[in-house]
Amino acid sequence: MESILIKPIGVIYTPHTDINNMPIQPIAAEGMCGFIELLPEFVPGLQDIEGFSHITLLYYLHNISGYELQVIPFMDTVPHGIFATRAPKRPNAIGISTVKLIQVDYNILYIEQVDMLTGSPLIDIKPFYPRYDNRDNVSVGWLEKNKDMHIEQLFSDDRFK
Repeated sequence: MESILIKPIGVIYTPHTDINNMPIQPIAAEGMCGFIELLPEFVPGLQDIEGFSHITLLYYLHNISGYELQVIPFMDTVPHGIFATRAPKRPNAIGISTVKLIQVDYNILYIEQVDMLTGSPLIDIKPFYPRYDNRDNVSVGWLEKNKDMHIEQLFSDDRFK
């Protein structure tokens, strides 16, 4: 299979300089703000984005080296296949987060609920639309036993350095 070349469209800046004690999902990062510096040539692609309260970011997990096919995720104590988790040590180190869009100022997008390291290369931005992005009557596999866990109280540690 051929390799795929993906060029960043910008950089995400956050207060998180180290993986230790980072929120493990955006919902646990309430009040944590950052910004995106989009490359100027992509500014026309932002037309009408300010009408959305949330955007979904795809970004490169730039401080991850290597991958593991089985990991012990932050929300459990037993190993699971990497594709059954959102753990960062993935064959293609791509992160995904839905964040609050606060303001757009030319090529700077101010965001809240940041759960990624500062300096993360941005791959893409998509608008969040609940009608398409949310689902009812879903199964959540091994996470079912943690459905009442307060994720806001969980923070990352050094297991995925």
